[in-house]
Amino acid sequence: MIKHTDNKALIATFADGKKNININFHTMKKYFLSMIALGALFITSCGGGDTPAATETSTDAVTTEETATEAEELAVLEITIEANDQMKYNLDRINAKAGQTVKLTLDHVGEMAKEAMGHNWVLLAKGTNVADFGGAAAAAADNDYIPADMADMIIAYTKTIGGGEETTIEFTAPEKGIYDYICSFPGHYGMMKGKFVVQ
Repeated sequence: MIKHTDNKALIATFADGKKNININFHTMKKYFLSMIALGALFITSCGGGDTPAATETSTDAVTTEETATEAEELAVLEITIEANDQMKYNLDRINAKAGQTVKLTLDHVGEMAKEAMGHNWVLLAKGTNVADFGGAAAAAADNDYIPADMADMIIAYTKTIGGGEETTIEFTAPEKGIYDYICSFPGHYGMMKGKFVVQ
């Protein structure tokens, strides 16, 4: 027999009259709601597979930004350096990054002819003795003042030009360090010089 009591508990009396089970509806209601909440939490946890994807997307975005930044840092460096009839460059320092492509234009803004006041731009390797190189260059008129036997001491160079002319070269910046550049026309290296700084 099943009957309701005043305290809203359900009492089931079995036929043998020996066993009674009291079920409190409030307790059952709380238990039932707790089970639903736990089930929802479990489903949410299982459905959290989208989180790694979001993390991966963020990582990809950071990688793309880093790549873009590197590309910007290694963009072609375009430099114009002027040389005049007073045996002077307008720049005594050029900054670059290791591995960067450098596009350098030498512009002779003077008026004197190449034979009397020719200029070039020569980037020397580390450890090169500038005076020794300049002395050898003065004797290399037939090779545009570039001593052939010292080719291993040169990173890059332009041809020699006269007043009103310009010339452009392109080369890759060497490893980090400080390098000398000079004009190797006879007698010019003492005044026409500068530092090529690679970071």
